[in-house]
Amino acid sequence: MWIYLVRHILRYRLINLIVIALLTGIIGYFALKVQVSYDAASLLPPHDSASIVYSEFKDRFGKDGSVMFIGIQDENIFNLDKFNGLYDLTFNIKAIDGVEEVVSLGRIFNLVRNDSIKKFDFKPVSQKKPTTQQECDSIRSVIYSLKMYDGLLYNKETHVSLMMITLEESKLKTKERINLIREIKSKVERFSQQTDIAVHYSGLPYIRIITAKKLEDELLFFVVLAMIITSIILLIFFRSFKAVIFPMMIVMICVLWLLGTMSLLGYKITLLTSVLPPLLIVIVVENCIFLLNKYYDEYRSHGNKVKSLSRVVQRIGNANLLTNATTAAGFAAFIVTGNKLLVEFGVIASISILVAYILTLFLIPIFFSYLPPPKKRHTKHLDQSNVSKLIAKIVNVVLTRRNPIYIILAVILVIAIFGITKLETTGKIVDDIPKKDIIYKDLMFLEKHFNGVMPFEISIDTKKKKGVQKLSTIKKIDQLEQVLATYPELSKSISVAEVLKFSKQAFYRGKESMYSLPNNQEKNFILRYIPAQEGNKRTILNSFIDSTMQYTRISTQMANIGTYEIQRIKDDLRLKIDSIFNKEKFDVQITGTSVVFLKGYRLLVKNLFTSLLLALLIITVLMALLFTSIRMILISLVPNIIPLLTTAAMMGYLGISIKPSTVLIFSIALGISVDNAIHFLSRYRLQLKLNNWRIKDSVIAALKETGFSMIYSSVVLFFGFIIFVLSSFGGTESLGYLIAFTLVVALFSNLFLLPSLILTLDKRITTKTFKEPLLEIFDEEEDIELDELEIEQIDTRGSA
Repeated sequence: MWIYLVRHILRYRLINLIVIALLTGIIGYFALKVQVSYDAASLLPPHDSASIVYSEFKDRFGKDGSVMFIGIQDENIFNLDKFNGLYDLTFNIKAIDGVEEVVSLGRIFNLVRNDSIKKFDFKPVSQKKPTTQQECDSIRSVIYSLKMYDGLLYNKETHVSLMMITLEESKLKTKERINLIREIKSKVERFSQQTDIAVHYSGLPYIRIITAKKLEDELLFFVVLAMIITSIILLIFFRSFKAVIFPMMIVMICVLWLLGTMSLLGYKITLLTSVLPPLLIVIVVENCIFLLNKYYDEYRSHGNKVKSLSRVVQRIGNANLLTNATTAAGFAAFIVTGNKLLVEFGVIASISILVAYILTLFLIPIFFSYLPPPKKRHTKHLDQSNVSKLIAKIVNVVLTRRNPIYIILAVILVIAIFGITKLETTGKIVDDIPKKDIIYKDLMFLEKHFNGVMPFEISIDTKKKKGVQKLSTIKKIDQLEQVLATYPELSKSISVAEVLKFSKQAFYRGKESMYSLPNNQEKNFILRYIPAQEGNKRTILNSFIDSTMQYTRISTQMANIGTYEIQRIKDDLRLKIDSIFNKEKFDVQITGTSVVFLKGYRLLVKNLFTSLLLALLIITVLMALLFTSIRMILISLVPNIIPLLTTAAMMGYLGISIKPSTVLIFSIALGISVDNAIHFLSRYRLQLKLNNWRIKDSVIAALKETGFSMIYSSVVLFFGFIIFVLSSFGGTESLGYLIAFTLVVALFSNLFLLPSLILTLDKRITTKTFKEPLLEIFDEEEDIELDELEIEQIDTRGSA
């Protein structure tokens, strides 16, 4: 197989280059069309009960989470100039294309009894801009008498008010959403400067749009930074610009293929998939390091360039195949989660890694077949360097200090197990934004004054048409609202009961003391004054009742709390709801973005652990195809499971909880860190054949041969991941330093522990099955006849 591949790569190198260039051009065209996702992907499958309830709720009442909040704090907001500024701002924002509705102190609505038509008029309190301070004071008196808005739109005690901007869903699904937010912010900032009033932005659509824009900016930043860092490392290692330029060309080609594949599959860039381009860069560079190290090592041995390139494909190509396959398997395991976000991540990552392997395997030999052979300074690092001295010391420690290695391992395991007991599993809807970020600060500001902005809904099915009209039903709704008011994590709720209280106050000419539920007689009079529903047009009534008057809702907002707290509130509420509403007569469901997130999060974490176990199983099977010996496979997994345990312990000690953005770390790190073990074992088995099955000599030779690549590739991977600590997203930042830490531990484990275990257990694990693999995918000792390559105008010494 590998002999045929060598012939194909080198004999038809020009044709191969042309084909790859054409395919890259086509895929690059699609790469330009890839888009950044705005929508928060559902963590639940469509058939899940919570997902079905939420979907039905949206069909009846419209989607929640489309309101942008702007918080304003000023005790003199009703001063004429400031109020007029707010009034103008409100109507200027209302006029923006993409804004559906705006409610603020400058445009707040009241019900006015109109006896001439026996209906309520739904009118703004300020029907025109006030011209005197007396008018402003009058407006303030009216607004503060409307109890329905107290705690919902304004907080009289802290002098904070909200501007609620409902955004059109059609705009939120296009790129225009960014310009929409920019236009809103530019008008708000102008108002802030003119009035010297600080403003605070929040709400799910705002947070999602701003984070999506940050995501887009960070993607380009990390791609460029990863290329710069890996270029510097390659130059330091190989002391040749050729060993930098051509791997970087391959990197750019691979990134184009990744983005083009996403576009072809209809996937968008999400918070997860945004880490793939820089991640792919370090994986490609790692492949290049193994190939180039072998090329330089072979050329130093015999000075024959074509023979060196052919052995690169034969002897490193097979090991890289398995290492890339295990890495891809670590990502592909996410596909079984059933979560759209993770399925896309797993599909794109696994495909891109395997494509990158093929492109690297073809292009490195082809590029370097056209280049002059390496000079002595390019191979000098293989003889006399700090790394070679370090490897010599590692060999000495492995040979003479194995007991201390095992003692250190035991201590680390004890510390790790204790740290793991401190791990927690929790997450928040807005969880990846650091506390120092202005988005998080503004969110906390609104939570402080209004308790929260995350949608939390209760859907009530009366099980009969016009069941909502019954006063007994409305009283039960009011009773439940009083229960909701006892939770400090929830904002003031609003429902048909509040609308009816508001209507009663309007019926009695705005008398503040009349803000209460009507009796049966009052109810009948008041309902006649409420305007009839007009088709699909949203009114004060049909925002809370469906057309059949069988279903209604209670809407509130929840603080950005953890999943434990959400579950506690949900469980506690369930008991109180059941005590208020008879299950036989009512079907009451707790739903909304917060609740769907809770269930989706728990399902996701559970599935992620399943995917981790699956990744471990797949990697074990792949290694079994090459190494066969169960004992050897188990021994080789030990040095790669220890880093995962130490990382889990580190999370426990640092208080980093297990959540979707951090549990990814384990599958990714396992797939990458096991590469070193595979390279070492493949060289170890070859050295067994060359050294007549002398285990000690074979271990030393394999460690010396692979030590350079293991250290070099780990350095590249370390810096490739550590750059993510610069991310403004907490999850990406954690992924950066935790995986970097995992890879460092994995490097030491594979350099010290793996050879030590092989030497200690020697013949008990180096069995006949290890010597004779189940699947012989290559012949490690067979060389292709150079004359058969027939590479045009190139001799075997490398002179073109």
